[in-house]
Amino acid sequence: MKTENLSRYLTSFGKYIVKQSRTILSKKKKNVNKALYNSIRFQIKADAQGFEIDFFMLDYGKFVDKGVQGWEEKDNKYTNYKGEEKLTTYSFKRNTPLVPIGDLMSWIKARGIKARDKKGRFSATTRKGLAFAISHSIKRRGMKGISFFQRPMELGLNRYGGELLSELSKDIQAEIKLVAKDLTIENN
Repeated sequence: MKTENLSRYLTSFGKYIVKQSRTILSKKKKNVNKALYNSIRFQIKADAQGFEIDFFMLDYGKFVDKGVQGWEEKDNKYTNYKGEEKLTTYSFKRNTPLVPIGDLMSWIKARGIKARDKKGRFSATTRKGLAFAISHSIKRRGMKGISFFQRPMELGLNRYGGELLSELSKDIQAEIKLVAKDLTIENN
């Protein structure tokens, strides 16, 4: 059976999720080097059992999306694709290594962040020292999730979910018409 309508519909759904996820990352300023932004993509697979749509992104995207509990503070939440607020299942343990200092140093440089003393004056603290302090803070307090993927999935399912059967129905009707046409030709 030809499934052009359903395939086109799933492609529209996938493009919508990718676009909305990227938009949220940009608005939340979570894409300094655009690596996560550029890694978000989807793939549609069709086989005898049906269709499957898979989404891909860099591994750390799940932590940005759902957040991570700190080893001290354990109240980081995210909003799932059903619109429910959930505690994240990811967590740092006391013996977890720190967030890589080199990655944080690049992030600090790209953001133009500089250390300040208690009076608000710029400090002579090195970028490496600042990265170490931020890394330790992330491990202790965790990271709040921004639901950059979960929210578009919720909106996409609400927007596209109801019409899915309609598109499948169009493909089935087209196949029935094609079979009926072939039967009519054979009977003549």
